[in-house]
Amino acid sequence: MRLLSVHPWLLRAIQIGVAVALMGLLWRIADGPDAARLLRQADPLWLAAAVAALTIQTWLSALRWRLAARQLGIVLRPGEAVREYYLAQVVNQSLPGGMVGDAGRAVRSRGPSGLLAAGMAVVFERLAGQVAMFLAMASAFVVTLAAPGGFEWPRWLVLPVAVIVLAGTLMPLGLAAATRMPGRIGRSASAFWRMLARALLARRVLPRHVLLSIGTTVANLGAFAFCAIALDAALPLVAVLALVPLILFTMLIPISISGWGLREGAAAALFPLAGATASQGLATSITFGLAFIVAVLPGAAFIGTPSPVPARTSRAKAE
Repeated sequence: MRLLSVHPWLLRAIQIGVAVALMGLLWRIADGPDAARLLRQADPLWLAAAVAALTIQTWLSALRWRLAARQLGIVLRPGEAVREYYLAQVVNQSLPGGMVGDAGRAVRSRGPSGLLAAGMAVVFERLAGQVAMFLAMASAFVVTLAAPGGFEWPRWLVLPVAVIVLAGTLMPLGLAAATRMPGRIGRSASAFWRMLARALLARRVLPRHVLLSIGTTVANLGAFAFCAIALDAALPLVAVLALVPLILFTMLIPISISGWGLREGAAAALFPLAGATASQGLATSITFGLAFIVAVLPGAAFIGTPSPVPARTSRAKAE
């Protein structure tokens, strides 16, 4: 029992160590002093634009979560959804792993509908955002390969990105195949698919999910692009669509604190493909991370507030 209680803290210590080690390594190999110079000279107006874009991304994500949750029987007022989303982001930025806040969002909103429905609402909301980001990256990848000239993919990167695009494209087929399997796997996959279809794909909500997810993707990519402009490292639109999603996807790897170190490493490696320098990539990623922290700071005001715990359930039924 004692070992089990120590293990999470050991894991967090490792994640913190990974983030610090990666940042230290990048500082040496990506010209950290030049990155520091760029940070000191950052344009405050473009930084404010990045914070505004990330704030809009939070609001749109909260509304997307509220929409998915309602389909699963959980009713949240818009203000409640925004408050809980801010609070979850503050927790995610504070603790290693980047998912603790989302788990807390599910627990705090479960109400009479139960933890399963609340947890699935959170999962589906995050999934919708990642799918939109993936489609932006995959579309840019396919278009730039089919029509070379505007952006040249290096050979070392084509195969890994192609594998990511292919895997993401085949994932729905994998889920469909899993629903036909016998036993527990088939039953679990079928239940997951039914809830997914109810939360995201019902006719009344699908158009709104599409619009909200486009909005969050534009806000995220725009915020990163604004940070680059603030450091005089503006990226072409095709590079924003093709490379920035790859940079941001590294934040999903749970081996550091909120992607710190991994995101900066990806930016330092990929920025030269768009005609920028590794130090500009490092500085832009650091700026984006700091802008995100500033954008979610309002969530600190909600620490200690009671959970919404809806006493009502949605009367809307799945279409």
